[in-house]
Amino acid sequence: MGDDVVVSLDLSNYELLWPKALFVAEGERILRVRGTWERQAEWLLTEALAGTTPVADFEEASGNRNLANDPWAAPADPRTVVHPGLDQRAWLTELVARAAELRHAVAPRPYWPQRHGSGQSSDGRPARDARQDFARLIGDFADSGYLVEVFGEYCVDDLDDLPDASEVIERRLGISDLWPLAPQTWDEDTFYGLVEVFHDLVSRPRTRWFHPYGSCGWHHQEFHNGLARILYRWKVNRLLHEAGIDYELAEEGEDLGRLVAVTDDARSRLVHRVLEDSPADIGADIRHAIALFRARDTSAESKRSAIFNLARVLEDRRALIQERLHKKDEGALFQIANGFDLRHRNARQQGEYDEAFLDWIFWWYLATVELTNRLIASRTPDTGS
Repeated sequence: MGDDVVVSLDLSNYELLWPKALFVAEGERILRVRGTWERQAEWLLTEALAGTTPVADFEEASGNRNLANDPWAAPADPRTVVHPGLDQRAWLTELVARAAELRHAVAPRPYWPQRHGSGQSSDGRPARDARQDFARLIGDFADSGYLVEVFGEYCVDDLDDLPDASEVIERRLGISDLWPLAPQTWDEDTFYGLVEVFHDLVSRPRTRWFHPYGSCGWHHQEFHNGLARILYRWKVNRLLHEAGIDYELAEEGEDLGRLVAVTDDARSRLVHRVLEDSPADIGADIRHAIALFRARDTSAESKRSAIFNLARVLEDRRALIQERLHKKDEGALFQIANGFDLRHRNARQQGEYDEAFLDWIFWWYLATVELTNRLIASRTPDTGS
């Protein structure tokens, strides 16, 4: 073995502001860029990691570029090189590869007013408010260029009129004068409506450039909405959870990006498996049933419709269920749908039961759909090589 020194990054001073998987995906994409990629890397580090330390370390790693590209170049002063031996590409490659070791930035521990109960508003509510926090979050997205694609961006050299941001929002939400954001004026429906609207408006700029003339500032370009919406859902759902609000933005399904009722982790995983594994012939029915059931404004009637959609899927798979389940079990499964006030809605059906019954039967039927998906998959011949 040789005497080479293994160089490793010190990650102790880095804190993530993004989901780890999202940071890895974008970092790997940047490392695949042909040609100039450093500006995109700096922008990613600026956005995804807290503070200025990561960008500074990345810039200092450029001091090794001369050695990497020119063996005759004068060596950099070791006192000014944070990670000797690593050029910028190697530095970012290692950071991305070790992203699992990074810790997420967390809110500071409560300060004196919060600890002693004096951090209250005049009406006695906690000083932190979900509406205010959301407005600040949208402000951060706007400052990072995430709304430039739809709202435009001021430039001292460009005299063209910018779109009216309030009109952009009004066309979607039907409420006027919502920009600039004034959270103290929102009722609940307006707040939740804005949460959903901005999910569809954000788009991440992959690059930016600084325009010094007239102190114009940063300009953003090369927008991509897929990554932006993933990040938006992650940040907003954390905000809602910390505020004790029992809704979250759906991560998948027909209601992607819309507020849905929060469920426990086991049920969330069940929804994900069913959406992921259901074949095309039932996919639309399954997505619609889940959207009906978990919508923020769902009703007993919507839940019945959701169950009806699942029952129809199971009816089409009745032969499989009869084959693999005990006859009495199969009979009970369909007796629920046919004997209660769910499908046919006639006088012989039982209708006097608590609405919690609808929740129970929905999750039972959805789990049965997932079971039949697995049974069908197990019978499908493996066509792989």
